[in-house]
Amino acid sequence: MFSLRRKTEMPAPGQALPGRDEPLATAERHFVNGRPLQGPYPDGMQLALFGLGCFWGAERKFWQAGEGVFVTAVGYAGGATPNPTYEEVCSGLTGHNEVVLVAFDPARLSYEALLKTFWESHDPTQGMRQGNDIGTQYRSGIYVFDAAQRAAAEASRAQYGRALAAGGYAPVTTEIVDAPPFYFAEDYHQQYLARNPAGYCGLGGTGVACQIGTGVAA
Repeated sequence: MFSLRRKTEMPAPGQALPGRDEPLATAERHFVNGRPLQGPYPDGMQLALFGLGCFWGAERKFWQAGEGVFVTAVGYAGGATPNPTYEEVCSGLTGHNEVVLVAFDPARLSYEALLKTFWESHDPTQGMRQGNDIGTQYRSGIYVFDAAQRAAAEASRAQYGRALAAGGYAPVTTEIVDAPPFYFAEDYHQQYLARNPAGYCGLGGTGVACQIGTGVAA
């Protein structure tokens, strides 16, 4: 019980693991499309950052989101430990979330379309868990890079929260905060389900449609 409680509570100041100064080694190129994983990205690309449960399945949702996605990568964000390892994140002592970084072309794919993918791909009412995956690293989160992203994210949360409530779901627990430092995860996590098609994916949506970006009032 103590271990479970620790994993579902953010570490108090001074409790977070120290981490390290140097970034972890990761893949150079995206396994699916061959593009540079860490950039530089072409001019005009924008970044989006989401946490919605185990990042293996979450990343696949976004690289399949449309031709406007230039590249995706998985990593850690939202905690206190610099350059954490996967094992450290799973300990519950970093405060980090498992997240997906999306570099996309806003002329071909809107941020609102990515938000729709985000909301419909998981259950954002579960707090520090997603299905059977339990811990702070599985929390629902949108990490925004500018005021326009924040406005769109907050509007979508309000809209989707109403739709979920109408379907009998609990209130949304998704955090929306300014994008923190992003730390690339280890090589073997990148595009994991493309490398391992039969691999684990615990991600599941609610079945409730998100109307943001469709022109339909929620």
